[in-house]
Amino acid sequence: MAISPLELRHIIECGFLPLQCRCSVDETGSVSIELVDPASGNNLVVSGIPVSQLNTSRAIASLVAELKHKIASGPEARARDTA
Repeated sequence: MAISPLELRHIIECGFLPLQCRCSVDETGSVSIELVDPASGNNLVVSGIPVSQLNTSRAIASLVAELKHKIASGPEARARDTA
């Protein structure tokens, strides 16, 4: 049984607390996540994540952990990761 987009958004947004998280699921089944760390001012936007990849609690937890690491490492480290 698939998780509803509303439930998925809620799980992801709660997973990032106390960071500010805005999660959306578009009509094509892609997830976009915008994170803001109020303490450091760092922000991160990730889009195009297929909902089909987030079909287990482990997959969702893994995504949350990966993005928490990226936002904590700051923009300089993220620039190195994409280069």
